[in-house]
Amino acid sequence: MMNKVKSTPCEMCLSRKLSLFSGLGDEHLCNISEGKNFISHKKGQILYYENTKPLGVFCVNSGVVKIFKTASNGKDQIIRLAQKGHLVGYSSLIGEESYSTTATIVEDAGVCFVPKEVFLKVMSEDGDFHQRLTQALCHDMGLMESQLTDATQKSIRERLALTLLQLGDSYGVDGGDRQRLDIALTREEIAGLVGTATETVIRLLSEFKKDKLIDLQGKKIILLNRKGLARLSDFYG
Repeated sequence: MMNKVKSTPCEMCLSRKLSLFSGLGDEHLCNISEGKNFISHKKGQILYYENTKPLGVFCVNSGVVKIFKTASNGKDQIIRLAQKGHLVGYSSLIGEESYSTTATIVEDAGVCFVPKEVFLKVMSEDGDFHQRLTQALCHDMGLMESQLTDATQKSIRERLALTLLQLGDSYGVDGGDRQRLDIALTREEIAGLVGTATETVIRLLSEFKKDKLIDLQGKKIILLNRKGLARLSDFYG
């Protein structure tokens, strides 16, 4: 169940400092703040479906959002995970296209919805904001090109090691060469990030644990040897 609740003004929102809205002037920031709706979402709820028309953009205030495509075999290929401060759905809105992906809540999340007319008005009037959006779109395209290259040139073992390192960069706690991944991903979702079968991920995680690269505590994963994972992932980072 999703709940519409009273939202924090954008001027006071800590997540805004991490988002593309961070450099907006007072007038445009006020437009966003007055036009948005803040909604509390539970794990598993859908933000939008593939092939539907965007009515606005979503800014993640807390929690984690999964953006994915479903293949003909029913398997989900996760494109990316959006966290605090990330904008979701803006590329389809700007391109005047239907969503090419589906977005769902991985961990309970607070999400601000900014209506289409408000977002496009600010984009058209604020040149710096327009430039930041363009740069973000180019960055996202570069990431997708890298994912495609990895899918064709790296083995599944290498891709899993790379995925664990990337998750450590975004969600790792404790620091140093030992990091606990502070995100509740199922083995199926990890498989969706890697682009392989769930059974393969389960087997490889067990092998990584045997090799003392990681430790497994229930569903939680702890990275014990980032350097070893980096070597395995073809010297990532």
